Amino acid sequence: MEQSQKDSGSIIALMERLVEIDLPRARRLLDRVNAGLALRDTDIEFLKRLYEDSERNEGLVERNPAYQAVFTRSFELYTEIIRKGLANEKLQ
Repeated sequence: MEQSQKDSGSIIALMERLVEIDLPRARRLLDRVNAGLALRDTDIEFLKRLYEDSERNEGLVERNPAYQAVFTRSFELYTEIIRKGLANEKLQ
């Protein structure tokens, strides 16, 4: 199988997971940290998995520039959640 075919299948799976699972949960987390709540251990594990997935899929996204903006924006969202979660933790 060609690399582009492998990439297409991987991109489809990543996008489905992003849209159906990761982004909805990340939005709920953003709402929580915007409300001043700290991140729970399960939230931190979720964000850690997202970071590890981002590292693992970096080459895939680089080879498919049409998807870079989507993954960059989602990574920015995760970063914002972490930043606000840390700030909330310091306040408590």
